[in-house]
Amino acid sequence: VVMMGVKKGVEKVSKLMMPVLLILIVGISIYTLTLPGAIDGLIYYVKPDFNQFSIKTVIAAVGQLFYSMSLAMGIMITYGSYMRKEDNIESSVRQIEVFDTLVAFLSGLIIVPAVFVFSGGDENALNAGPSLMFITLPNVGAVFFLLVVLAAMTSSISLMETVVSIVEERFHWKRIPSCLIVTGISFLIGLLSVFGYSIWSDFTIFHMQFLDFFDYISNNIMMPIVALMTCVLVGFVVKTTFVEDEIEKNTRFRAKGLYRVMIKFICPICMLLILFSALFLKL
Repeated sequence: VVMMGVKKGVEKVSKLMMPVLLILIVGISIYTLTLPGAIDGLIYYVKPDFNQFSIKTVIAAVGQLFYSMSLAMGIMITYGSYMRKEDNIESSVRQIEVFDTLVAFLSGLIIVPAVFVFSGGDENALNAGPSLMFITLPNVGAVFFLLVVLAAMTSSISLMETVVSIVEERFHWKRIPSCLIVTGISFLIGLLSVFGYSIWSDFTIFHMQFLDFFDYISNNIMMPIVALMTCVLVGFVVKTTFVEDEIEKNTRFRAKGLYRVMIKFICPICMLLILFSALFLKL
């Protein structure tokens, strides 16, 4: 898909895969709720329990937000560079926020009730992390694997497009050789996650399997650091007007004041809290 380029490859495939992905999420969530014991999971999911609420909960949610919104990994910057001058950036951001939140909520309707069903109502099973994908959730059925494949494909295409575009520009290589090299490297690194749940399952890093460790390092360490550096760069080096002028080329930037405060002060503080939590609470 990435070899075919942005318009003929990424754009065409995304227009097909994303609607199918959404239909599958809705269908599987409805099916999951029909399973015996699923209603207990639904109640646990939607009913607030403020006794369980803490700053650690907020930090964990923000950490998950990075991957969900494709932040601090170059994807938004890469795709943003492909936007047309007449596109409304602020409106596009609003659409991304709404659909991302909707899909996240629907995904929760699959995951939480399914865990309750297949763990006998054990709340602690929800803390299994990425291993839920391979141990608990496959019990939902074969269609779940189709959902996982589509979700993985859309994420992989985005991530690969970002890396390939960087390789193309940095080394002045053509798209096909760049794709082949990136694919080869990704395949070799990916084997660690594959074997981490099979022949190398006894080997752990900080008591985590390879996949769990990679997930932890990327979501809770690398991405907050990149986000923090981005906030410093945009807020204090190139200044927020650099982004504001781009947005206001064809519309009024209604959230300009909030944007400045978030980039300069709120987001950097949040990034430091996430890093502190990841380094001193997890390890």
